[in-house]
Amino acid sequence: MTSFSEIINKDTPVLVDFFATWCGPCQTMSPILKAVKDTLGDNVSILKIDVDKNKALASKFQVRGVPTFILFKNGKQVWKQSGLIQKKELIQMIQSA
Repeated sequence: MTSFSEIINKDTPVLVDFFATWCGPCQTMSPILKAVKDTLGDNVSILKIDVDKNKALASKFQVRGVPTFILFKNGKQVWKQSGLIQKKELIQMIQSA
C-alpha cells in the first residue's frame, strides 16, 4: 500500500482535498475538482481525504474546517486554503506551484 508521504512526494503537484461526507460545500467542490482534473490531466494528482476516517492526518495538517485544500509539490506544502474555491483559481494555483 502506498503511504501518504509517498503520494505527496511526486514531481507533479498533488492537491489534497480534506472533506467530510456530511459537508455541503465539500459536495459543491466535487464537480469543480473533477473539472480541474479534466483540464490539467496528468499535470496534477488530486487526493481526497475524509476527515472523519483520517482524524490523525487532518490533525497533522491542522485542518480546522472542511473543505480544506493543501497543495504539495515535491513533498512540500506550497499552499493551503479552506472553503469554496473557483475552478479558475485552483488551476492558477496548481500551475504556479
